[in-house]
Amino acid sequence: MTPEEIKGTYKRTFGTDDGQKVLEHMEARFYLNTSTYSSEVTDTAYREGQRTVVLFIKNMLADWDQKLKDQINE
Repeated sequence: MTPEEIKGTYKRTFGTDDGQKVLEHMEARFYLNTSTYSSEVTDTAYREGQRTVVLFIKNMLADWDQKLKDQINE
């Protein structure tokens, strides 16, 4: 698959109402907007790994081309 095809697959999957609900649940469950800190270093690393997956999905859904065009036109 090309990068564009893969990105399209993410957008189709998470672009549905159910997909959005799943992503919102993942954001809350996997520390997107909260601290991943734990007094146990391994716990912090594990939580940060979970958070990274959610960030990856959100980046796949982002329309970076449009964001770059908007920044250039400002």
